[in-house]
Amino acid sequence: MSTELMDLNITKVEQSKIESVDWENLPFGRVFSDHMLIMDYENGAWNKPTIQPFENLSLTPATSVLHYGQTIFEGMKAYRNKEDEVFLFRPEQNAKRFNQSAVRMCMPTIPEDTFVDFIKALVDLDRQWIPTKEGYSMYIRPFMIATDPYVGIRPSSTYKFMIFTCPVGSYYTEPVRVKIETEFTRAAHGGTGAAKAGGNYAASLYPAKIAQEQGYQQLIWTDAKEHKYIEEAGTMNVVFQIGNKILTPRSSDTILDGVTRKSVVEIAKDWGLEVEERKITVEEIIIAAKNNELVDAFGAGTAATIAPIKTINFEGVDYELPAVENRDFSNKVLSYLNDYKHGSTEDKFNWILKF
Repeated sequence: MSTELMDLNITKVEQSKIESVDWENLPFGRVFSDHMLIMDYENGAWNKPTIQPFENLSLTPATSVLHYGQTIFEGMKAYRNKEDEVFLFRPEQNAKRFNQSAVRMCMPTIPEDTFVDFIKALVDLDRQWIPTKEGYSMYIRPFMIATDPYVGIRPSSTYKFMIFTCPVGSYYTEPVRVKIETEFTRAAHGGTGAAKAGGNYAASLYPAKIAQEQGYQQLIWTDAKEHKYIEEAGTMNVVFQIGNKILTPRSSDTILDGVTRKSVVEIAKDWGLEVEERKITVEEIIIAAKNNELVDAFGAGTAATIAPIKTINFEGVDYELPAVENRDFSNKVLSYLNDYKHGSTEDKFNWILKF
């Protein structure tokens, strides 16, 4: 794979689209950079990767992924400072998780260092697409799909790995209202909840739509068996602060091992805070909210980084949390992570890849 990467074939666009971008009104995930990376898998091996202009795919209607959902993806971001230095935040963690998803979905893996080198090559080519405006970044989407032209239930023998990027603004522009879900299920023990697989997100759309119609931007999922334990939100892991204690559900086969959540935990421990990664009951969160002991709650994820939760709904009752400006931990960790990702503070955890 390293030799293939060194021989990476690059075809650049004849005319960049960058001049047509409205940088002051940048929707999330709708504006795409000039290039994409493609690599095909067949006959038990990966072919030579290429970088080429961003364009549509041509697929037969019988393409396996369209019928049986054998697809995985990752989400990460690149940042750029005024000196034109580019920063990736813990990309090796995304590479590791991508391969874990691939194994679970019966798909071929990619060496982690090669995965990261591909990201670096594509981002470097389109580095001028990385916004420098505060709160903006370049979103990176690596993904893999099954490509056999076959209508039959079995693992595909061919696959397409791709990466594209897009400049983005903020995912959430204000604190979110969430609803604790106790009817529908995101993931069950033994399922694909720990994989970043497309089907997990498709299954969440209907209950999320119901919640949105009721005025809530996100669901907090609970366990499939009893709906007793907090798991994660639709686009992020969740973190709570009760008194001086930081609580977050530990990763499992039903909870995605989030890079941002993992980083928040490591930072909190480094700051000397008490952190518990464990099974968290809905009951203890609601009791804390009733007693005004739930001083902070937020989502942690790549798209949002830190998304403050302003309201938690459970069984038809809204529980309001303290004003966001009065929350010490989440505001401090958000500021620290933003500085860290832009290279403006010491890389004490060795989390940054700069180029």
